[in-house]
Amino acid sequence: MKVQNNKAWWLVLPVFLLVAFSAIVPMMTVVNYSVQDIFDPATRYFVGVDWYRQVLQDPRLHDSLLRQFVFSACVLLIEIPLGIAIALCMPTRGRWASLCLILMAIPLLIPWNVVGTIWQIFGRADIGLMGWALNSLGISYNYAANTMDAWVTVLIMDVWHWTSLVALLCYSGLRAIPDVYYQAARIDRASNWAVFRHIQLPKLKSVLLIAVMLRFMDSFMIYTEPFVLTGGGPGNATTFLSQTLTQMAVGQFDLGPAAAFSLVYFLIILLVSWLFYTAMTHDDKTR
Repeated sequence: MKVQNNKAWWLVLPVFLLVAFSAIVPMMTVVNYSVQDIFDPATRYFVGVDWYRQVLQDPRLHDSLLRQFVFSACVLLIEIPLGIAIALCMPTRGRWASLCLILMAIPLLIPWNVVGTIWQIFGRADIGLMGWALNSLGISYNYAANTMDAWVTVLIMDVWHWTSLVALLCYSGLRAIPDVYYQAARIDRASNWAVFRHIQLPKLKSVLLIAVMLRFMDSFMIYTEPFVLTGGGPGNATTFLSQTLTQMAVGQFDLGPAAAFSLVYFLIILLVSWLFYTAMTHDDKTR
């Protein structure tokens, strides 16, 4: 009879403790705040689901949630196809391949606040190259005053910052495809589109699942870049869920509603991510 050795679980225990300290304990604190009205450390009252009811009826949540979904949808519709196209165009070997990998990784190394500052300066009409060039061409561009200009600038900024992640993931997936598939395609004289449709795209399915999940969660939680670039303006045009939550928690110091808001925010991300995962893995489960 074979005896199982479970001593390896002791190696996993520090990870569980770290996760409990960094995630579970803070979450339980937020849950505690979301069901109480706290005036000071010694004075608090249990309010049940009152904060949740108030948050779900708050028009700020509805408006920022709609903006957030539109922004995340635009991000996915642009960055996923663009990342695949870039990965297909990148060289597969040699010094040019190494150079392309280095160049693609550079935007990912820049901190979020620096990205916002770069585009804040880049888009200014007086000293920014893009703002000055567009206004010189007769295009009235002002991301600080025009809603559409602010939206387009935030979207382009996110595409510039994060498309590299999708491209690198797809590039690694393409390099993992065995050469025997391409040899069979050459023997059958398959076109480039046929190779992509029947070989590359199916083999990239797992990689694309990771890319879609990561980009959705990142774009749905975006905060620093638009905050630095537009401050949520003009008006509330680029005020997303994270900024609305920050204004409620830090600006107004409404800890109870902010805690309920953050849990609703978390559940929305969890639900939509689960729907993405279920939809993209449905075909594999039915085979």
